[in-house]
Order: sequence, then C-alpha cells, then structure tokens
Amino acid sequence: MKQVLQIQAQLITYAPPFLDPNFVAVKLIGVCAVQCKLRQAALIFSQLADPNVFAWNAILKAYAQNHNWDHTLRYFNYQLSSPNVAPDEYTFTSVLKACAGLAAVLDGCKVHAVVIKTALNSNIFVQNSLIGMYFKFGNLDIAQLLFDEMLIRDVVSWNTLVSGYSLCGNVELARWVFDKMPIKNLVSWSAMIAGYTRLGNLEGARQLFDVMPERNVVSWNAMIAGYAQNEKYSNAINLFHEMQKTGSVRPNDVTLISVLSACAHLGAFDLGKWIDHFISRTGMELSLFLGNALVDMYAKCGFIAEARRIFDKMQERDVISWSIIISGLAMHGHAEEAFDYFFEMLECGVKPNEVTFMGLLSACTHAGLVDKGLKYFNMMDHKYGITPKIEHYGCVVDLLSRAGRLVEAEDLINSMPIEANVIVWGALLGGCRIYKDIELGERVVQRILELDSEHSGSYVYLANVYASVGRLDDAAKCRLNMRENKVIKTPGCSWIEVHNTVHEFFMGDRSHPLADKIYATISELVFRMKLAGYKPKTDLVVHSVDEEEKEDALSTHSEKLAIAFGLISTSKGTTIRVVKNLRICNDCHEATKFISRIVEREIIVRDRSRFHHFKDGKCSCNDYW
Repeated sequence: MKQVLQIQAQLITYAPPFLDPNFVAVKLIGVCAVQCKLRQAALIFSQLADPNVFAWNAILKAYAQNHNWDHTLRYFNYQLSSPNVAPDEYTFTSVLKACAGLAAVLDGCKVHAVVIKTALNSNIFVQNSLIGMYFKFGNLDIAQLLFDEMLIRDVVSWNTLVSGYSLCGNVELARWVFDKMPIKNLVSWSAMIAGYTRLGNLEGARQLFDVMPERNVVSWNAMIAGYAQNEKYSNAINLFHEMQKTGSVRPNDVTLISVLSACAHLGAFDLGKWIDHFISRTGMELSLFLGNALVDMYAKCGFIAEARRIFDKMQERDVISWSIIISGLAMHGHAEEAFDYFFEMLECGVKPNEVTFMGLLSACTHAGLVDKGLKYFNMMDHKYGITPKIEHYGCVVDLLSRAGRLVEAEDLINSMPIEANVIVWGALLGGCRIYKDIELGERVVQRILELDSEHSGSYVYLANVYASVGRLDDAAKCRLNMRENKVIKTPGCSWIEVHNTVHEFFMGDRSHPLADKIYATISELVFRMKLAGYKPKTDLVVHSVDEEEKEDALSTHSEKLAIAFGLISTSKGTTIRVVKNLRICNDCHEATKFISRIVEREIIVRDRSRFHHFKDGKCSCNDYW
C-alpha cells in the first residue's frame, strides 16, 4: 500500500492531461480492494468529477468482494440516481451478490426488476448471479425456474445449481444435477463435496474426493474443513499431511484456518507451531481470520504467552479477536489479565458481544470471583444491551455452585426468563457433588431426567452419592436403571501429541502398540506415588468390587494412560500436554500433582472447562475447579 500511495501521489502531481482519470481510478480502486483498504478506495472514487460505469463497477466490486454488502447497495442506489450512467452486467453481479449476502429478499427482488427493465435478464453472468441469489434466499423454485429458462448454460450455471442445492441441504437433488452435468470442473466437485460434509455425510464426501480427476487447493479445503467442522479433527490433520505429501498444492489461509481449528481441539501444538512458522517463512499475510485461528490454537494448546504474542502482532482485530484472548486467559485461570484485556478492548472502541461476556464470566468462575461475575452478568443487559443467553445463565449458575452458594444458584434458575436446559441444571448438580448436598442433588437429578431421560451424568452422580454414603442398594438401582434405559455414559477420552502424531486413549485402553510399557509405567508410578503419600480416591468407583479392583479402575483413566505414554515417549524435562473431553476427576487431579513432583516434569491437562498446569506437586487451579 505504501507503493500504491506513492504512485497515486505521482499521478496527482505529474499525470498528463490526456490521461483518463476514470481509467486510473479503476486500477487504483482494484488494488485497494485486494488489500482490503476500502476507505482509500472510497476516497479515490470520491475525487472523480464524472465517474463512468467502469469506475462505478470498480467501487461496487471492491465492497462486494470484501463482504461489505451494505455499502455495495448504497453505492448502487447512488449510481441509479446518477445521470447518464446505466448499470451493466458487471454492476449487477456485484449488487446481486450483496443482496444474497444480506439475505435482503425485498432488495433482491427490486434489483431483479431493474435487471429486467435494463434488458439484461438474458445475460448469462446476470442469470447465474440471480440463480445464486435466490438459492441464498432459500427460494429453490425461482432459482430452478431461472435455470430452466436459460437459453445458453455454461459450467458456472450448472455449478451454481449444484452449489445452491448443496447449500440448502438438498444433497440428493444436487447430486442428480451433478451427475447430469455435461462438463464438470473443480468447482463442481468441490461444491458437491461441501454439500455432503455440510450434512455430515463424510463418507460420501470422501468417496467423491478420492475419485476426483484432479484436485486444487479448494478441493482439499472442502474436505479438510468438512472433517474439522464435523469434529473429525484427526482426519482433518491426516488429510492435511496427505496434501503436503503431494507437493503440488500449496495450502492457503482457508486450509490453515481449518487445520488450526483441529489442532486447537486436539491440543496438537507441534503442527500448530509449524503452521505459525510456515506463515512467517512464506511471507503469508496474517489476515484477521488467520490471526484469530492462531491465537485460539495457542491458547487452547496451553501456550497463552504465544497467544498474546500473535494477538499483539495482528494489524487488525475485531470483537472475535478480543473475545478469543479473553476466553483463553480465562481457561488458564488468569482472571485479572482477562479483565485487563477487556478494558483495553473498550479503550480501542470495540463493543463487546455475548462471547466476550462468556469469557469474562468463565474467568470469574475459575477464579471464584462470585460478586464480580454477578456484576458483569447484570452489566450485559443494563449497560451493553446484550440479552443473556442460556449459556450465560449456565455460567453464572456454575459460578455460584462452585462457590457453595447453591440456594442462590437454584433461585436464579427458577427466575430465568427462559427455560433451563440440562446444561444449566448440570452446573448446579456439579455444586451438589462438590458440597455433598444429597437432598438438593436428588431434586436436581429429577429435573434433569425430566428433560433428558438418557442423561448419563445424572445416573452416575446418584450412584456415586449413594455409594459414598453406604446406600449400595440405591447405587445398584441407578446402574440397573441405566442399563434398562440403555443409557450410555460418555467415555473418557484423552489426546496427546508426540512427534507430530496425535495419540488417542480411552479408559482401560490396551489398543496402543506400547500398551504393555504404558501399563508398566503406571504401575511403577502408583507404587512411587503411594510412597509419597498418595491415596487413591476409591469412593469414585461405584461398582461393588474390592479396593484393589477399584484402584486398578482408577489407574486406567484415559488421562493417566496419556501421561504415561508421554513419559516413555519424550525426553526428560519435556512438558507433557494432554487434552481430555470430560472434566478431570478428583483422583486423576490428585495423582497428576504427585506425578509432576515425582518425575520432575510440568504436566498440562486441558479438560472440558479449563487448563490445569501441574508442577512440583501443585496445580494452577489451586484445587478450585
């Protein structure tokens, strides 16, 4: 942009009188659009005394390709009121795209009327744009009618039909059109793959992907994003490695954003760090979305300092950027720093949204800042006009419950303007578990089972409570009810990345090639831990078995298996990082503190709600989680 401005200055100072200012403006606006410098593009356009249709099209395209739909329509209205400048087919392609982006049905119909009035309704570019717009509106009948009326169809027309039906979830019809196409190109294949992945049919998408005659970066992106969006994160990473092996397709920012999302969920830090270095090494621009994905990856992989580094490096930040860093700090238990960033965000003129407040409330929850959390919860609506959603209520109930204020938590649930769901009641149940309030716990379980008769956590909670107070018959009844109702408990699963490969472990898992070594390591650790004062919390095991079997069951929890694997697979002193899908249990939490001291290693565990940094026999959560 610096060089563009220098050229512009030269043109203003030395341009010959015969040089058409419209011609120059079109070129400059086009460059500004690519660089996302829309204010500069608008400034250049405003200096034109008599803009022609090419200049109007340039400014419309600049706003449309940067998804600034409102300004696109505003400039189009200015153009219509300008004398002697009739819109052409290129004008309408930008404007129809804006109407589709805004889902502005009335404006879209008005523009369609102008298209007919200007006799451009038979132009193939305009027809394709109209079909795409009506698909975005969800009006499949009009889109199909326009397609049927086309005298000439190109591959774009067919692709628009395939993409439209895929976007609307009608994959069967999209496939019928796809099979009927006289000519298919990469866009056709990618649109069909995206349609399958959008519905979660990854097998159908992969079958198409594997038989494609050729692939470009868009094809790879469609399949990788499909895996990531459907929570098949390992598949997304494996396919990215396949893409790298081809050597013929270079990943772009869309590819990297999907892969970084997978890395964030699995805690695959090595690959995430490689992507960060790849961006720097290749000179790729750190766009807003790519920057957000990197910050999120580092925060969720346990590197909050690196997340801060990328955040500070970003040239452009939006409310999502600020919310990511605030939520990241909250996950690590850095409540005060999360609020520091919030105040800085306000100073920068960025208005918080509901995600920002989820981060702040989460920070208060993990730090036990009850009064502060209640203050900001009330501030959402009163000061910022943000109506709290059920997630916010759930967070406040969790905040009160963790602090032992169970009566207030129940009163809040009963006073909610929206009906509480299983998650909100589950937050209160968590407090009942911590503070052993059996009477309230039974009442909460009843409410949860009314909403979801297959809620495994409720059965497990009751069985645990009954077993802990010696009501073994009632505990047995709970387990029997689970079996009769075919309730399946969500299995504990942990991931650990070693040498760029993510390893997955379930409770009692013996499928890993190093299973014998892993279990031998666990046995040795348990022996050394007991010498150091560790006592297994066997009351967590509800089955009627002897103490030794209960200890064996506890020792095979997924996070312990992952930690043991990390110890035998990495060099001494290496930090071990584990991601778990559920909340870490009390026994694993206590055991990991002992392990960190015995092996003299830092162990970082990210569970469902926060990070636990174990070092020298202590945890960063201070046993408050």
